[in-house]
Amino acid sequence: MSEVATLEAQERKLTLPRFTYDDAWTLGGILVGLARGRRAPVAIDIRRGAQQLFHCALPGSSADNDAWIDRKRRVVERYGESSFLVGARFRAKGTTFEQSSRLDPDRYAAHGGSFPIAVEGAGVIGSVTVSGLPQAEDHAMVVEALTRLLGDLPR
Repeated sequence: MSEVATLEAQERKLTLPRFTYDDAWTLGGILVGLARGRRAPVAIDIRRGAQQLFHCALPGSSADNDAWIDRKRRVVERYGESSFLVGARFRAKGTTFEQSSRLDPDRYAAHGGSFPIAVEGAGVIGSVTVSGLPQAEDHAMVVEALTRLLGDLPR
């Protein structure tokens, strides 16, 4: 399976039955627990629409991570797909997001770590973003946390 197909399958699998304020707090707690367990120097951001529902900066992270969060999150908001998937689509075409998207790289970054929060029947309603690790690891941490959250939510 190609990288793009794998990432598309992750997004289909991780559609949630709901996403409440309490679910945002739970998801944030899962991410903080994963990051602390790995001593990962990350910042974490969870949003529903324009509203920030959760933010945490762990030791070793910096304001640069918050800037990366904003840039990756804007990609999710614009494309409705994970920042890693958007970057992978450009790479699959033999180019890069920076070369071909025609978007300002100071405002948009198609690097792994921001994932759409999609709710059944509603579509993408927000984003969850991690910054501080190599992009594939940022992405994997978010996928792991969403998988755990999905397993805990009643259907």
